[in-house]
Amino acid sequence: MSNSETIQNAIPPEIRTMVRSVKFADGVATVIADASGLGRSAAAQLQKEIEQAASAVEGVNEVRVALMADKVKRRIIVIGSGKGGVGKSTLAANLAVALANAGRKVGVVDADIYGPSQVMLLDPDRQRPKAEGNTLIPVETPFGVKLLSMAQLVEGGKAIAWRGPMVGQALTQMMEADWGDTELLLVDLPPGTGDVQLTMLQKFKPAGAVIVSTPQDLALIDATRAIDLFRQADIPVVGIIENMAGYACPKCGEISDPFGSGGAETAAQAMGQEFLGRVPLSMAIRVASDTGTPPTANDSEQAQAFNAIADRLGTWLDGQTA
Repeated sequence: MSNSETIQNAIPPEIRTMVRSVKFADGVATVIADASGLGRSAAAQLQKEIEQAASAVEGVNEVRVALMADKVKRRIIVIGSGKGGVGKSTLAANLAVALANAGRKVGVVDADIYGPSQVMLLDPDRQRPKAEGNTLIPVETPFGVKLLSMAQLVEGGKAIAWRGPMVGQALTQMMEADWGDTELLLVDLPPGTGDVQLTMLQKFKPAGAVIVSTPQDLALIDATRAIDLFRQADIPVVGIIENMAGYACPKCGEISDPFGSGGAETAAQAMGQEFLGRVPLSMAIRVASDTGTPPTANDSEQAQAFNAIADRLGTWLDGQTA
């Protein structure tokens, strides 16, 4: 048996299949291993185990480990709105869970630095992300979605009073975290067209934008401004979602439209944009969100509207790679 074979056999069987080649010359063992799909911490652990195993072989004075990895093609979809209070964060959380349920590897960046809410929606236990050096490691939520939010990094209820450069730095740190094999990042943007949006568009170039609006004219005016920002930045608008569209009385079942009806669909047609669907105003959705259990997590009746929109977003994503 050659020295190279001896070194390879010394590597534990559970990671030996990841070894692509072993060379030995002049007391130096050079091992090339496949780390595709591994996050930063898992790759570091793989390297450590190979080094320990190879260095224990008689005659090996030095071990050099080279890790190869197929670069994950990670796409970014931003969820935006022209104004606050339209349910954008609830939509982002439920779309993320629905896409994860469909087999996609999804992460969520809560980019609403001043008013982060994804922790309540996706991780009510408020886990703190770990870090390796200056690199954050996203939290694994109970719903198969990775998450980073300012709410995980600051004391609960504490105001974040930062100027633009600090906000941009915080966003960059979350976007450049160790997302591992995550293929799709949904970014819950703050309302409006300010510093966070500009940093996102200029530095990270999203693959597309989803716009959330309620049916009334005031929200649609602001949604139009958000669409114009993405158009100026040459970011494709995937489509518009109409949220809080109709309310079913829990006692009599009668449907009322406190915010109007069909406004977002009409606006989408007028602007030549895709209409992705509507989500009703529902007490059940509100209660589920407040308790950190997105409707899409348990395939409830309230999940149907979110699932349908997620299917359309998934079809759009697949079409971009066809």
